[in-house]
Amino acid sequence: MAQRITTRNARFQQWQALLGNRNKRQRAGEFLVQGVRPLRLAVEHGWPLRAVLYAAGRPLSRWAEGIVRDTGAERIAMAPELLAELGEKDAAAPEVIAVAELPADDLARIPVPEDFLGVVFDRPVSPGNIGSVIRSADAFGAHGVVVSGHAADVYDPKSVRASTGSLFAVPAVRVPSPREVTAWLADRAVTVVGLDEHGEADVFDFDLTGPTLLLVGNETNGLSTAWRDACHHLVRIPMGGSASSLNAANAATTVLYEARRQRHRAPAVTPPVLA
Repeated sequence: MAQRITTRNARFQQWQALLGNRNKRQRAGEFLVQGVRPLRLAVEHGWPLRAVLYAAGRPLSRWAEGIVRDTGAERIAMAPELLAELGEKDAAAPEVIAVAELPADDLARIPVPEDFLGVVFDRPVSPGNIGSVIRSADAFGAHGVVVSGHAADVYDPKSVRASTGSLFAVPAVRVPSPREVTAWLADRAVTVVGLDEHGEADVFDFDLTGPTLLLVGNETNGLSTAWRDACHHLVRIPMGGSASSLNAANAATTVLYEARRQRHRAPAVTPPVLA
Protein backbone atom coordinates (compact mmCIF):
# COMPACT_ATOMS: atom_id res chain seq x y z
CA MET A 1 0.00 0.00 0.00
CA ALA A 2 1.25 3.48 -0.86
CA GLN A 3 1.93 6.11 1.77
CA ARG A 4 0.34 9.50 1.12
CA ILE A 5 2.11 12.83 1.57
CA THR A 6 -0.03 15.94 1.18
CA THR A 7 1.84 18.42 3.38
CA ARG A 8 5.41 19.67 3.67
CA ASN A 9 6.23 17.13 6.33
CA ALA A 10 9.69 16.00 7.40
CA ARG A 11 10.06 13.46 4.60
CA PHE A 12 9.11 15.96 1.92
CA GLN A 13 11.58 18.47 3.35
CA GLN A 14 14.31 15.83 3.37
CA TRP A 15 13.76 15.07 -0.31
CA GLN A 16 13.50 18.76 -1.15
CA ALA A 17 16.91 19.28 0.47
CA LEU A 18 18.40 16.69 -1.89
CA LEU A 19 17.84 19.08 -4.80
CA GLY A 20 20.34 21.67 -3.71
CA ASN A 21 22.37 20.37 -0.79
CA ARG A 22 25.20 18.02 -1.62
CA ASN A 23 26.04 17.38 2.04
CA LYS A 24 22.50 16.23 2.72
CA ARG A 25 22.61 13.94 -0.32
CA GLN A 26 25.79 12.44 1.04
CA ARG A 27 24.50 12.03 4.61
CA ALA A 28 21.22 10.50 3.43
CA GLY A 29 23.00 8.34 0.85
CA GLU A 30 20.39 9.15 -1.78
CA PHE A 31 19.53 11.50 -4.65
CA LEU A 32 16.53 12.31 -6.82
CA VAL A 33 16.00 11.00 -10.35
CA GLN A 34 13.77 13.13 -12.56
CA GLY A 35 12.71 12.42 -16.14
CA VAL A 36 11.44 9.48 -18.15
CA ARG A 37 14.72 8.36 -19.76
CA PRO A 38 16.87 8.58 -16.58
CA LEU A 39 14.24 6.62 -14.65
CA ARG A 40 13.93 4.01 -17.38
CA LEU A 41 17.68 3.46 -17.52
CA ALA A 42 17.96 3.37 -13.73
CA VAL A 43 15.44 0.52 -13.70
CA GLU A 44 17.00 -1.26 -16.70
CA HIS A 45 20.42 -1.25 -15.04
CA GLY A 46 19.10 -2.43 -11.69
CA TRP A 47 19.98 0.74 -9.78
CA PRO A 48 18.69 0.51 -6.17
CA LEU A 49 15.64 2.76 -5.75
CA ARG A 50 14.45 3.52 -2.23
CA ALA A 51 11.15 5.19 -3.11
CA VAL A 52 9.05 6.15 -6.10
CA LEU A 53 6.93 9.29 -5.80
CA TYR A 54 3.87 9.90 -7.97
CA ALA A 55 0.96 12.31 -8.06
CA ALA A 56 -1.97 11.27 -5.88
CA GLY A 57 -5.30 11.05 -7.68
CA ARG A 58 -3.84 11.27 -11.18
CA PRO A 59 -3.99 8.36 -13.68
CA LEU A 60 -0.56 7.02 -14.59
CA SER A 61 0.66 5.92 -18.00
CA ARG A 62 1.43 2.23 -18.48
CA TRP A 63 5.15 3.02 -18.23
CA ALA A 64 4.74 4.90 -14.95
CA GLU A 65 2.48 2.19 -13.54
CA GLY A 66 5.22 -0.33 -14.20
CA ILE A 67 7.81 1.80 -12.41
CA VAL A 68 5.55 2.24 -9.37
CA ARG A 69 4.47 -1.40 -9.28
CA ASP A 70 7.56 -3.39 -10.21
CA THR A 71 10.67 -1.74 -8.74
CA GLY A 72 10.08 -2.96 -5.20
CA ALA A 73 10.72 0.53 -3.85
CA GLU A 74 8.47 2.24 -1.32
CA ARG A 75 5.50 3.87 -3.04
CA ILE A 76 4.59 7.44 -2.13
CA ALA A 77 1.41 9.11 -3.45
CA MET A 78 2.17 12.82 -3.19
CA ALA A 79 0.12 15.97 -3.63
CA PRO A 80 0.75 17.10 -7.25
CA GLU A 81 1.96 20.58 -6.25
CA LEU A 82 4.57 19.03 -3.94
CA LEU A 83 5.69 16.58 -6.62
CA ALA A 84 6.04 19.51 -9.05
CA GLU A 85 8.44 21.18 -6.60
CA LEU A 86 10.59 18.05 -6.41
CA GLY A 87 10.49 17.83 -10.19
CA GLU A 88 11.59 21.48 -10.36
CA LYS A 89 8.72 22.25 -12.70
CA ASP A 90 6.63 25.40 -12.54
CA ALA A 91 3.57 23.81 -14.12
CA ALA A 92 2.43 20.18 -14.12
CA ALA A 93 4.05 17.64 -11.86
CA PRO A 94 6.05 14.84 -13.48
CA GLU A 95 4.48 11.40 -13.48
CA VAL A 96 7.15 9.78 -11.32
CA ILE A 97 10.27 10.79 -9.41
CA ALA A 98 12.57 8.23 -7.83
CA VAL A 99 14.71 8.42 -4.73
CA ALA A 100 17.85 6.49 -5.69
CA GLU A 101 20.65 5.12 -3.57
CA LEU A 102 24.12 6.64 -3.82
CA PRO A 103 26.73 4.05 -4.83
CA ALA A 104 30.14 3.77 -3.21
CA ASP A 105 32.90 5.97 -4.60
CA ASP A 106 35.05 2.94 -5.33
CA LEU A 107 37.28 2.82 -8.40
CA ALA A 108 36.78 -0.95 -8.46
CA ARG A 109 33.32 -0.20 -9.92
CA ILE A 110 35.08 0.74 -13.19
CA PRO A 111 36.23 -2.27 -15.22
CA VAL A 112 39.68 -2.16 -16.84
CA PRO A 113 39.61 -4.57 -19.80
CA GLU A 114 42.27 -4.79 -22.49
CA ASP A 115 40.46 -2.14 -24.56
CA PHE A 116 39.98 0.17 -21.58
CA LEU A 117 38.86 3.74 -22.21
CA GLY A 118 38.21 6.01 -19.24
CA VAL A 119 37.80 9.71 -18.53
CA VAL A 120 38.94 11.85 -15.62
CA PHE A 121 37.27 15.25 -15.22
CA ASP A 122 39.53 17.40 -13.03
CA ARG A 123 37.71 19.79 -10.63
CA PRO A 124 34.66 20.55 -12.82
CA VAL A 125 32.63 23.55 -11.75
CA SER A 126 29.45 22.84 -13.71
CA PRO A 127 27.26 19.85 -12.80
CA GLY A 128 25.78 20.10 -16.29
CA ASN A 129 29.23 19.53 -17.78
CA ILE A 130 29.70 16.45 -15.60
CA GLY A 131 26.45 14.97 -16.87
CA SER A 132 27.37 15.81 -20.46
CA VAL A 133 30.77 14.08 -20.13
CA ILE A 134 29.09 10.98 -18.67
CA ARG A 135 26.63 10.99 -21.57
CA SER A 136 29.46 11.22 -24.13
CA ALA A 137 31.43 8.52 -22.30
CA ASP A 138 28.42 6.24 -22.62
CA ALA A 139 27.87 7.11 -26.28
CA PHE A 140 31.45 6.42 -27.33
CA GLY A 141 32.15 3.27 -25.34
CA ALA A 142 34.10 4.46 -22.30
CA HIS A 143 34.16 2.14 -19.30
CA GLY A 144 33.89 4.81 -16.62
CA VAL A 145 34.24 8.43 -15.55
CA VAL A 146 36.23 9.76 -12.61
CA VAL A 147 35.49 13.19 -11.11
CA SER A 148 38.53 14.44 -9.26
CA GLY A 149 39.18 17.03 -6.58
CA HIS A 150 37.00 19.81 -5.24
CA ALA A 151 34.25 19.67 -7.84
CA ALA A 152 30.57 19.95 -8.60
CA ASP A 153 28.59 16.90 -7.60
CA VAL A 154 27.92 13.95 -9.91
CA TYR A 155 24.52 13.51 -8.22
CA ASP A 156 23.37 17.12 -8.47
CA PRO A 157 20.00 17.12 -10.32
CA LYS A 158 21.56 19.16 -13.15
CA SER A 159 24.21 16.50 -13.66
CA VAL A 160 21.71 13.65 -13.49
CA ARG A 161 19.45 15.35 -16.04
CA ALA A 162 22.33 16.29 -18.37
CA SER A 163 23.49 12.67 -18.41
CA THR A 164 20.02 11.71 -19.79
CA GLY A 165 20.28 8.44 -17.88
CA SER A 166 23.85 7.52 -18.84
CA LEU A 167 24.81 7.96 -15.19
CA PHE A 168 23.06 4.63 -14.59
CA ALA A 169 24.90 2.88 -17.42
CA VAL A 170 28.48 4.12 -16.93
CA PRO A 171 30.21 4.02 -13.52
CA ALA A 172 31.02 7.52 -12.26
CA VAL A 173 33.33 7.71 -9.25
CA ARG A 174 34.43 10.71 -7.19
CA VAL A 175 38.02 10.84 -5.86
CA PRO A 176 39.83 13.48 -3.80
CA SER A 177 43.04 13.63 -5.85
CA PRO A 178 45.16 12.01 -8.58
CA ARG A 179 46.81 9.80 -5.98
CA GLU A 180 43.85 7.40 -5.79
CA VAL A 181 43.74 7.01 -9.58
CA THR A 182 47.48 6.47 -10.03
CA ALA A 183 47.40 3.81 -7.30
CA TRP A 184 44.43 2.13 -9.01
CA LEU A 185 46.31 2.01 -12.34
CA ALA A 186 49.73 1.22 -10.86
CA ASP A 187 49.84 -2.39 -12.09
CA ARG A 188 47.97 -1.77 -15.33
CA ALA A 189 49.42 -0.79 -18.69
CA VAL A 190 47.16 2.22 -19.24
CA THR A 191 48.37 5.31 -21.08
CA VAL A 192 47.32 8.55 -19.35
CA VAL A 193 46.60 11.25 -21.93
CA GLY A 194 45.77 14.84 -20.96
CA LEU A 195 44.03 17.46 -23.09
CA ASP A 196 45.92 20.74 -23.38
CA GLU A 197 45.98 23.49 -26.00
CA HIS A 198 49.79 23.25 -26.02
CA GLY A 199 49.90 19.46 -26.29
CA GLU A 200 52.68 17.65 -28.09
CA ALA A 201 50.45 16.31 -30.89
CA ASP A 202 47.05 16.81 -32.44
CA VAL A 203 44.62 14.30 -31.01
CA PHE A 204 43.86 12.99 -34.52
CA ASP A 205 47.53 12.06 -34.96
CA PHE A 206 47.86 10.34 -31.57
CA ASP A 207 47.22 6.62 -31.14
CA LEU A 208 44.25 6.11 -28.81
CA THR A 209 43.66 2.45 -29.66
CA GLY A 210 45.44 1.04 -26.61
CA PRO A 211 44.20 1.14 -22.99
CA THR A 212 43.77 4.86 -22.38
CA LEU A 213 42.71 7.21 -19.60
CA LEU A 214 41.76 10.66 -20.93
CA LEU A 215 42.17 13.68 -18.65
CA VAL A 216 39.94 16.75 -19.08
CA GLY A 217 40.77 19.86 -17.08
CA ASN A 218 38.74 22.37 -15.13
CA GLU A 219 36.58 24.66 -17.28
CA THR A 220 38.64 27.76 -16.41
CA ASN A 221 42.14 26.64 -15.50
CA GLY A 222 42.61 23.35 -17.31
CA LEU A 223 44.51 20.48 -15.74
CA SER A 224 46.06 20.89 -12.31
CA THR A 225 49.82 20.54 -11.89
CA ALA A 226 49.33 17.20 -10.14
CA TRP A 227 47.35 15.81 -13.06
CA ARG A 228 49.82 17.16 -15.60
CA ASP A 229 52.56 15.31 -13.75
CA ALA A 230 50.48 12.13 -13.94
CA CYS A 231 50.16 12.34 -17.74
CA HIS A 232 52.26 10.23 -20.06
CA HIS A 233 51.30 12.53 -22.95
CA LEU A 234 49.49 15.80 -23.60
CA VAL A 235 47.47 16.20 -26.79
CA ARG A 236 45.66 19.14 -28.32
CA ILE A 237 42.49 19.58 -30.33
CA PRO A 238 43.38 21.61 -33.43
CA MET A 239 41.26 24.75 -33.50
CA GLY A 240 40.17 27.14 -36.19
CA GLY A 241 38.28 30.42 -36.14
CA SER A 242 38.49 32.90 -33.30
CA ALA A 243 37.74 30.44 -30.45
CA SER A 244 40.80 29.70 -28.34
CA SER A 245 39.32 26.64 -26.63
CA LEU A 246 36.27 24.40 -26.37
CA ASN A 247 33.87 23.94 -23.50
CA ALA A 248 35.27 21.14 -21.32
CA ALA A 249 32.39 18.78 -22.07
CA ASN A 250 32.71 19.47 -25.81
CA ALA A 251 36.45 18.83 -25.66
CA ALA A 252 35.87 15.51 -23.89
CA THR A 253 33.26 14.55 -26.48
CA THR A 254 35.62 15.35 -29.34
CA VAL A 255 38.42 13.17 -27.97
CA LEU A 256 36.09 10.34 -26.98
CA TYR A 257 34.72 10.36 -30.53
CA GLU A 258 38.24 10.23 -31.94
CA ALA A 259 39.12 7.28 -29.69
CA ARG A 260 35.97 5.50 -30.85
CA ARG A 261 36.76 6.28 -34.51
CA GLN A 262 40.28 4.92 -34.23
CA ARG A 263 39.14 1.76 -32.45
CA HIS A 264 36.41 1.06 -35.01
CA ARG A 265 38.24 2.23 -38.11
CA ALA A 266 37.19 0.19 -41.10
CA PRO A 267 40.01 -1.68 -42.86
CA ALA A 268 41.26 -0.08 -46.01
CA VAL A 269 39.42 -1.18 -49.11
CA THR A 270 41.60 -1.98 -52.13
CA PRO A 271 39.96 -0.67 -55.26
CA PRO A 272 39.35 -3.26 -57.97
CA VAL A 273 41.81 -3.43 -60.79
CA LEU A 274 40.10 -2.42 -64.01
CA ALA A 275 41.01 -4.39 -67.07
